[in-house]
Amino acid sequence: MKFIDTPCCEFVEVLSTKAPVPGGGGASALVGAVGIALGAMVGSLTVGKKKYASVESEMLVLMEKAAALQAELLRLVDEDAVVFEPLSKAYGISKDDPTRDQVMEDALRLACTVPMDIMRLCARAIELHDEFASKGSVLALSDAGTGAIFCKSALQGASLNVYINTHSMKDRNYASSIEAEADAILGKYCIMADDIFNSVTGRLRNRG
Repeated sequence: MKFIDTPCCEFVEVLSTKAPVPGGGGASALVGAVGIALGAMVGSLTVGKKKYASVESEMLVLMEKAAALQAELLRLVDEDAVVFEPLSKAYGISKDDPTRDQVMEDALRLACTVPMDIMRLCARAIELHDEFASKGSVLALSDAGTGAIFCKSALQGASLNVYINTHSMKDRNYASSIEAEADAILGKYCIMADDIFNSVTGRLRNRG
């Protein structure tokens, strides 16, 4: 049974236990999927409305992109558990074992792959939210803002799952290259998500 196929209440219950998976990476992927789904909802509430006929074709393209991101993020909920398993086993290797360091290093690298993918996908999702918020139905404006902030949270959560692994790597050059990409994504897209949120908040509070 895949985690993504389990009921929400069961997923959350397992998440709260000491089970090694799901963890922060899988949870971040799920939050990101929910976030971009809110963007798709904005599109659904915009398409077919006369008032937004001029942007309908754009909305349809955005919705298609959002659906692809949503599917990929949902896939990564389970994939994160898969790539974490070797690391979980590596921690159990005796420190006297001469192969431990290399096994651990390889496992740490693998464990970084999915959180980095989650970050990249969330960055693209935030870009879509910028368009959903600016062009979509005002009746769903709050959903665009909520989706952007969810994707920001997922982005930040995934980054922590990158950094906890790079922190333990012996190959500092490799670790630094991964961290540099993560830093750059955070630096650009957290600001973008905050700008979307602040813009949405301003529009909703402006009664003029």
